[in-house]
Amino acid sequence: MKLPKSLKTKLEQREANKALRTLPVSKGLIDFASNDYLGFAHSETIFNATHQYLLDNNIKINGATGSRLLSGNHSLYHTTETFIANFHQSETALIFNSGYDANVGFFGSVPQRNDVILYDELCHASIRDGIQMSHAKSFKFQHNDLEELEKLIIKFQQPETRNAQPETIFIVTESVFSMDGDCPNFEELVALSEKYKTYLVVDEAHALGVFGERGEGVVQSLGFQDKVFARIMTFGKGLGCHGAAILGSSELNSYLVNFARSFIYTTGLSPHSVATILVAYKQLEVEQNALNALKNNITHFNQEKNRLGLKPLFVYSKSAIQCAIIPGNESVKNIAKQLQEKGFDVKPILSPTVPEGQERLRFCLHSYNSETEITEVLQLLSTFVF
Repeated sequence: MKLPKSLKTKLEQREANKALRTLPVSKGLIDFASNDYLGFAHSETIFNATHQYLLDNNIKINGATGSRLLSGNHSLYHTTETFIANFHQSETALIFNSGYDANVGFFGSVPQRNDVILYDELCHASIRDGIQMSHAKSFKFQHNDLEELEKLIIKFQQPETRNAQPETIFIVTESVFSMDGDCPNFEELVALSEKYKTYLVVDEAHALGVFGERGEGVVQSLGFQDKVFARIMTFGKGLGCHGAAILGSSELNSYLVNFARSFIYTTGLSPHSVATILVAYKQLEVEQNALNALKNNITHFNQEKNRLGLKPLFVYSKSAIQCAIIPGNESVKNIAKQLQEKGFDVKPILSPTVPEGQERLRFCLHSYNSETEITEVLQLLSTFVF
């Protein structure tokens, strides 16, 4: 059957804007595109250890068989969630099938009708989708602008506010933003949250495996784990596997089990998937070489972009995500194509994924990139843009 006319029109408009998405085919290029920051997705050590763990524990089941509230809560869940909670110095951890499911489940169930959500304007789509499912009022603040955030908090806590004062104010941010690679000022953010008695929620998807002595993330590396109401840890980036966990109190854990629809109404992860998460975390505990190599590559990338005069193009970042702003979908696609033709997998990020005029090349750095590869790709970039 043909598409309805309204859907066909939307596709044609996207194609006209040079923003039509298609599924890429792997071409074996040098990886500056994936989120596999530590190389765990390709780790034979993790692959073999996961297989051996399942054999040693006589686990020979392919699927979870149902929702965790029915038949899918196999014993590996308890073992893995306990390990994750201890690793992150959290009272509990609750595994979800993906980072998207975790954010939709949390924001779709926790904030209530009389609450207010204040979220950074660059928060991920999964956070925004969850907020849309909530009955709470929501307002965005300019990216990392804590002065504007404070004004919004004061506005909603003032007695003269036209509407009734909210029962709870949630502040929502990310520890590393997926499109800019930058971080909030957590010292000021935590102080602001405590001053006004708000509930701070932090998505750490792109910080796990990147920040901290053991890759534990930004919040914990700064010692603020007890100051944050909920942390969302996603495993599809630094851990190289699948799934996510929400870290928080035992009361929050119980609430999510009872009310988070993306947790309740879905088949659980297979034992193999959960075992991979457990083994990847154990590897993170002891894997210093990959962590150090990644941190060295981030430093080298920043030094090289400065040496080559590329600094004005880039968003300030000390994370594994580095973005060069090249306005215009056609322009950024052309430069990405030239880099790919030279053997480097660098992806263009187009509007409407980012605002018009903020189109960019997104470089993802990894422990397995060499300094030579980093220097060469930046030298090529300088040739193409200057």
